[in-house]
Amino acid sequence: MAKCPYCNETITLDSTTKDSRDEIQKEVDGLIKKEVMYSCPHCDKVLGFAFFFGGLATGRP
Repeated sequence: MAKCPYCNETITLDSTTKDSRDEIQKEVDGLIKKEVMYSCPHCDKVLGFAFFFGGLATGRP
């Protein structure tokens, strides 16, 4: 399992484990260019940013 670099708690990208409290929080914003911010569910520190093109044109949510 991965560990948060700030609080050393266990985190996962998906909620495939029994405990969904360890799932990384993500906030998505935008209509065509989707901007994503990932944060730790335990200490709420920002872990990273990403972007992708989505929406109706690409079929990605």
